[in-house]
Amino acid sequence: MTASEPLLQEQIGHVRMLTLNRPDAGNALDLQMLTSLTALIRELTIDPGDTRCAVITGAGQRIFCGGGDMKERRMMAPAAARRHRGLMEQLIRDLQECPVPFIAAVNGAAVGAGCELVAAVDFAYAAETARFSLPEVKLGIVPGGGATQTLPRACGLRRAKELILTGKMFSAAEALQWGLVNKLLPPQDLVPAALETARLISANAPMAVRESKKAIGVAMDVDLATGLRFELQAHHRTAVTRDRAEGLLSIAEKRTPIFRGE
Repeated sequence: MTASEPLLQEQIGHVRMLTLNRPDAGNALDLQMLTSLTALIRELTIDPGDTRCAVITGAGQRIFCGGGDMKERRMMAPAAARRHRGLMEQLIRDLQECPVPFIAAVNGAAVGAGCELVAAVDFAYAAETARFSLPEVKLGIVPGGGATQTLPRACGLRRAKELILTGKMFSAAEALQWGLVNKLLPPQDLVPAALETARLISANAPMAVRESKKAIGVAMDVDLATGLRFELQAHHRTAVTRDRAEGLLSIAEKRTPIFRGE
């Protein structure tokens, strides 16, 4: 991809590095960027290939993602607006279903759909200077990128109500305290730290990582007994893989395992 495209991609070993690349527009999710991002996640869902983990960040140092592109939205024909809404809904669903883990490296402000993107990925690291908000109620609408469902799961029901119903801005330190992000870092260390964690994930058996993500994903939606049955099925599926045999052999031979996703 060229530097002018709205979504930049770089394959670093088994890690796919993604950059929202509209810094002059606050890395806002316009129709072109949403189309590219949704297509990519769908591709990784169907066939991850060599990609075992993905990191997503924003271009520049001030804004991770400023939400939807309000300037574009005002000029949209009804059909384009419907497509934009549908793609945003699909993006959140696909992030949940994609077997590849996604880490957000929140380099700056995450507003509206940008904050919802942070809540939708598997987990997030943030720069100490990052800020967050869900201002939709101030604009006369309800969050449309999953926040009413993903934020309670990340921060708890009462905190999610406070943040969504007030629309107030909150700091990176508060996001850490409330569970929206996992770690705060100096801005210059953010992406390297996220990539290092992605490399740690990518060094593990791909099928085991993907089955684990699926099992964890049902934990909030089913009762404990059902969740345990789901986990046991996932365990059985990985117990017969070549990677499982390689893991056992590497212990016996006192070496680092080489996993091939088989």
